[in-house]
Amino acid sequence: MAYSREKKPKPPREYPALLEYAVRSLASRMKSERDLRRLMQQRAIAGDDGAKAMDDVIAKLKELGYLSDERFAADFTRLRRDNEKFGQRRVQQGLMQKGIAAPLVKEALGSAYEDVDEVALAQAYIARKRMKKPVGEKEVAKAMRRLMAAGFSAKTVWKVLREWGAEVEEVDVESSE
Repeated sequence: MAYSREKKPKPPREYPALLEYAVRSLASRMKSERDLRRLMQQRAIAGDDGAKAMDDVIAKLKELGYLSDERFAADFTRLRRDNEKFGQRRVQQGLMQKGIAAPLVKEALGSAYEDVDEVALAQAYIARKRMKKPVGEKEVAKAMRRLMAAGFSAKTVWKVLREWGAEVEEVDVESSE
């Protein structure tokens, strides 16, 4: 039987220690301003002094060029599109969850997906996930759900499924674009 030790609470940090913590955190992985603020909130001293210290740290990091929501959104979008082969809607949801403002999300998605063939991207996603050709209604529905969850539009999903030879009834869906 393993015994766990009680973790000692970390002492609250003021500006210099908080800045060091934030820089180390950004060195390990890119973060949005909201994510970094949430992490620092756990370590900062309570009250107005802690909030002021966090604001000062964020301002200093922006001044040094270590923190930029615009750059984060562009990199996040590019990586999700190129590496994970996600569709535009899935990337949009991810950016919104990270706390990126709607105009920045729209700008990042517009520049990243302007020349992308969504059908080819969906086919690359299928190849990456090694999805098998659906046989039967249940497998077609499963493939459709997976592609929709990956962020592809209904029209794209139907095109891909038809190319696979699946019989799919197209339903009129109003586009939110």
